[in-house]
Amino acid sequence: MNNSDTYIQRRTRRPRHHKAGKMGLISFLAALLFFGLVSYGQWIKNRHTKTSPSPDVDVECLKIVSLPDDVPQIIKEYTGFTVSFNPAHHLPNYVAWELTGTETEGQTPRNSKFRVDDDVYGCATPGDYRGSGFDRGHMAPAADMKWSQKAMDDCHFLTNICPQDHNINSGRWSTLEKLSRQWAKRDSAIIIICGPILTDELPRAIGDQQVSVPERFFKVILAPFATPPSAIAFVMPNYKTDDSMDAMAVSVDDIEQITGFDFFNCLPDELENTIEQNSNFRYWNKRKRSK
Repeated sequence: MNNSDTYIQRRTRRPRHHKAGKMGLISFLAALLFFGLVSYGQWIKNRHTKTSPSPDVDVECLKIVSLPDDVPQIIKEYTGFTVSFNPAHHLPNYVAWELTGTETEGQTPRNSKFRVDDDVYGCATPGDYRGSGFDRGHMAPAADMKWSQKAMDDCHFLTNICPQDHNINSGRWSTLEKLSRQWAKRDSAIIIICGPILTDELPRAIGDQQVSVPERFFKVILAPFATPPSAIAFVMPNYKTDDSMDAMAVSVDDIEQITGFDFFNCLPDELENTIEQNSNFRYWNKRKRSK
């Protein structure tokens, strides 16, 4: 307010002073509405931005898996997930991604088509799966990638796919994917690493490229932002099973012994050793964690 405004207010009677008060209130409400809209816009933007809940956790490091020296791999970074591809089997060694709670609320429709990644040597083709009797089973599932059209498109590259029995693909494997999304909401974010168990004997193959058919799959899940941080793993057969999720739950240590892989080695040794021993599915499946 300048000096002339002050002078005018001093000389005017009550009605004009009352009008100035109303104008001030209107200005205040307008400013409040403006900042409210700005804050809401930022909230909407953040809901659709892939972010980690805490800068103190090196999420990228947690997604790195150490493989035995004799395991061939081609590392490919996609939007939303990373693939270690095994050209000898035409399958991924593993697929790793972070799933945040907000990403589970994505609305991108699943309208992408399966396709070859020409940049990855040994990638299977749609023809390898055609008439094979096996589903094209996602490792990083489409429902985890609804937060981005690019992520949705990328997860349909056949580098992210394995031959799966329909009963497991639409059964226990799908159930575990849905549970994982619930856990991501509960724990802010989780790290998921999964793939075929290629250390098994693999007598079956499909297609002209002879894509190996896994006998079993593994999935490792880490909740680095939970209190306390914890992990669990699963081994699932590639056929219809009546086994419960509890029966298929194992420790990360068990998966390391089966596959020869080393998970989460960037964690402090004491923490890594503690969380990799856990296989308590009932604890993991609680709606709320005990602090």
